Amino acid sequence: MTPARRVLVAGAGVAGRGVVAALLADGASVTVTDGNAERLAAFADTGARTALGLTEPPAGTDLVVTSPGWRPDSPLLLAAAAAGVEVIGDVELAWRLARRLPRPPVWLAVTGTNGKTSTVTMLESMLRAAGLNAVACGNVGLPVVDAVRAGHEVLAVELSSFQLHWQSSMRAHASVVLNVAEDHLDWHGGIDDYAAAKGKIHTGAKVVVHNTADEWSGRLAAAHEGTRVGFGLGTPRPGELGVVEDLLVDRAFVDDPASTAEELATLGDVLPGGPHNVANALAAAALARAHGVPPEAVRDGLRAYRPGPHRAAPVAEVDGIRYVNDSKATNPHAAAGSLRAFESVVWIAGGQLKGASVDGLVAEVAGRLRGAVLLGADADVVSASLARHAPDVPVSRVPPGDDGAMTAAVHAARALARPGDVVLLAPAAASLDMYRDYAHRGDAFADAVRGLLTDGGPGTG
Repeated sequence: MTPARRVLVAGAGVAGRGVVAALLADGASVTVTDGNAERLAAFADTGARTALGLTEPPAGTDLVVTSPGWRPDSPLLLAAAAAGVEVIGDVELAWRLARRLPRPPVWLAVTGTNGKTSTVTMLESMLRAAGLNAVACGNVGLPVVDAVRAGHEVLAVELSSFQLHWQSSMRAHASVVLNVAEDHLDWHGGIDDYAAAKGKIHTGAKVVVHNTADEWSGRLAAAHEGTRVGFGLGTPRPGELGVVEDLLVDRAFVDDPASTAEELATLGDVLPGGPHNVANALAAAALARAHGVPPEAVRDGLRAYRPGPHRAAPVAEVDGIRYVNDSKATNPHAAAGSLRAFESVVWIAGGQLKGASVDGLVAEVAGRLRGAVLLGADADVVSASLARHAPDVPVSRVPPGDDGAMTAAVHAARALARPGDVVLLAPAAASLDMYRDYAHRGDAFADAVRGLLTDGGPGTG
């Protein structure tokens, strides 16, 4: 990228704002387009031009920078490609800007269907415990472009499949694909293309980290030349991180992996607990160790880490029944990790499945289900799967269009639950059919549960 190019920014959301600021600071002539006039209005005083709903680039455009969620078959992006105009994403732009710095930051990159945010925030905590100027960025909230411009020396970068699709030059120091399961198939067209986008994270990486329990993770790592390091929940072999009794152990980043191991932390240092979070902690530790972080910083980072909201977060206990908010479980693979953590569950599920199947999930967790409460666009799909694989589990449906849908769902779950049970919001689906995002959905759940504390709710006596 060279200064003073004529650039079209497609998308006026959070990522777009950082991209526009960076391009303007670099001397580019910038136009922003979006289908939402209100979002475009926020750029009125930035120095960028705005254009509502463009379907082709303005004449003379040299480069299009697209927001991650724009599909490759969007008319504007198809028109740009047909005109020979390069289309990149915010991550690609950030990488190109970073390469021009006197001391480019080190990138430690994380992707996967589930666990990305927990892993990058654990990683950030470990890096900071080692005294490094590090920040979690990317799909976690802080745009990568903003993190680069802020001057951080190490970036813990969460990357979605969308972001990876639109980048080509990034070469992380160390990278990991945590897992691959059906998700965003409506965007990518199929699991193979989805996985291929994830695998781009390993291109040129010096250290390639993979999950020994995930077939896709191992397959994608094997296709690249970096030093391969595995992680898993069993006893680690040389070149792996794993678990021995109650210890997280490193047999990869030690002087003699064949005969020595380094203790990193205990299972009690990982919060919240559960196998999927231990796996996330091991993945984060592998990336941190790849950058030379000492064992004590891995331990101290885990102890200082606090999980984000809507991730297996306890809300309250009412009449011996616990209520847990895992609204971040937006696909079946994520919901499975959450459901495995509890023995007897009333499951609140439903939303937009995005083409994913829930049959495997329902068959696996059927024995844990006290009942299920379904809501949202694909409730019928989940209901049919429960009928096939868990026919004895009682199911309650929240009617479409119920203005108090989550309150109704929580009350229905309360009626199915018994003391000692967990009422778990782990929808296995996206939220946009009913809510602004998964956080809005989780907040609605928490509000409904707090309502039980004040009014008792049906059946609480």
